[in-house]
Amino acid sequence: MSELFNNRFVSRRGFLGRTLAGAATAGALSALAADKSKEANPFAYDVGRYLTTDPKLIRYEQKRIFATPHRSPRAIALGANGNLFIGAGKFVSELKPDGSLVSEFPITDEARCLAVADDAIYVGSRERLEVFKLQGQRQGTWEKPAAKSYFASITADANDVFVADAGQRLILRYDRSGKLVSRIGERNKERNIPGFIVPSPFFAVKLAKDGLLRVTNPGRHRVEVYTAEGDFEQAWGRAGAAIEHFCGCCNPTNLALLSDGRVVTFEKGIPRVKVYGADGAFESVVAGAESFAENAKVCGPNDCTLGGLDGVTDAEGRIYILDFVAANIRVMERKT
Repeated sequence: MSELFNNRFVSRRGFLGRTLAGAATAGALSALAADKSKEANPFAYDVGRYLTTDPKLIRYEQKRIFATPHRSPRAIALGANGNLFIGAGKFVSELKPDGSLVSEFPITDEARCLAVADDAIYVGSRERLEVFKLQGQRQGTWEKPAAKSYFASITADANDVFVADAGQRLILRYDRSGKLVSRIGERNKERNIPGFIVPSPFFAVKLAKDGLLRVTNPGRHRVEVYTAEGDFEQAWGRAGAAIEHFCGCCNPTNLALLSDGRVVTFEKGIPRVKVYGADGAFESVVAGAESFAENAKVCGPNDCTLGGLDGVTDAEGRIYILDFVAANIRVMERKT
């Protein structure tokens, strides 16, 4: 069985090394080993030329930037009041759109993901999901359903809570009381469900206004669409280093949705933020890798789990980008 399907997350270099090794012929590898000094390694993972973006593709501009209240932020959500909720370390902080602190409260474990729905805040860690009132009072704790579960993303509405479990490589559907209703995304040829490939602990789900789920399938380098009942509808995206594609071992890592159905994608390794149409057609760049220099440095040859980006959008179409490494939020608006 492929290592992509057992319960281990693999590094970017490890993933690429296995892929390239499998693709290369024995003769080519022997020749390379015989004389390494004649030329550079043709299989080297050199991303330098992809760290700058064609300015003509960038259709957003930064209006504001501010620091998060705590280091190591990993999650961001938007409340109905227009305020931002940030999960960083063992705190959840509520900020106004200008970055000023409204309130915050402690949580049990380090936050990995969160969602705000009605009067509830859902905070996921590697081990459990905690439910709080908006003012910070704990309402309950949902333990992980399996030993290998790893909660990576949450989305919720008035009836359901959907959790992306990177360990089980499934979307878990709960009711608002915490009862597990169903599992979405298990590989099933009869239902034309391809199954999720999740090489690292980045796996995102968003519930759109049309009632359908947008889910990253990072190992397949695409976004997939499912009904709440688990039926596979469509997919878009492909692997590649070109700006309109998704490169590395596992991208996109996170998603945000604009009010008109367009999708904002977030990537690690070469950190960049892009906008796609509802049909998956590439539209523009929000911010390229040159905007996240420190984030790009963190993703080294042996580990790419510390870097990354997340974000949300508001009713006016602004995009708030959370930088895990710089511990700040960039407020982006479309150029006029």
